[in-house]
Amino acid sequence: MTDLTRLDRPDPAIAVLTLDRPQRRNALSVAMRDEISDHLDALAGDDDLKVLVVTGAGSVFSAGFDLREFERALAEPAFGDELWASSDRYHHTVAEFPLVTIAALNGPAVAGGFDLAVLCDLRVASTTTTFSHPEYSFGDVVYGPLHDLLGGSLARELCLTGRVLSADEALAAYLVSEVVESEVVLATALALAERVAMAPRAQLVRTKAKALRRSGLVGGEGTLDL
Repeated sequence: MTDLTRLDRPDPAIAVLTLDRPQRRNALSVAMRDEISDHLDALAGDDDLKVLVVTGAGSVFSAGFDLREFERALAEPAFGDELWASSDRYHHTVAEFPLVTIAALNGPAVAGGFDLAVLCDLRVASTTTTFSHPEYSFGDVVYGPLHDLLGGSLARELCLTGRVLSADEALAAYLVSEVVESEVVLATALALAERVAMAPRAQLVRTKAKALRRSGLVGGEGTLDL
C-alpha cells in the first residue's frame, strides 16, 4: 500500500474507502488504481461487510486518470502495458465487487472519476458535484456503465459532447439519490449505507449479482471496450 487511499470501518458492516490524493485532485494513477483493486479484493471476502462507501479527500471526488502517466506510456511501452493492465483490472474489480457500493461525491467527478461514480451501485452528491467526460475530445470514453444507469439517449449525449451535468440534473435523471451540502455528504452516504445494511448480507450479494447480470458489464472486456 502506498498511502494513496484510506480505509476506515465505522461499523463491521460498513467500510469507507477514501481517495487520498487531494493535491492531484485524486487523480487515478496506476498506483492508486492498484491500491483500490487490492482493497476491494480483500474486502470481497470479509463476511461482516455489507456496504462499501467510496469518497474523495478535499474538494474533488476524482479528476480521472493521471494524464501525466499517458505521456510516460507513449515514451515507455513497458509502462504502457502496465498502465492498461492496471486499468483493466481496476474497472472490473470495481464493477464486479460482490457487495453494495455507494459513491459519496464530495465534488466534481471527471472522466475516470465519473466512471468510478457510475460503477458504484448508489450515489449521493454534494451541491458542488458535477459530472463530465472532457476526454471525449482526445480519447476513448467508457460508455457501458453510464448507459446501464441512464439509457442510451443521455449517455450518448454526455459521452459524445462532454457536456457537464450538474448535481441537480443528475438528481432529476436519477443518477444520484440525493444532493446535499458538501459538509454532510459522507454522513448522508453513511446513513444510506446503514439503511442498506439492514438487509441480510446473503440477500444483498444475490441482488447485486442480479444487477450485474442485467448490466452486461460482467466479463473480460478491456477498458477501451467498456
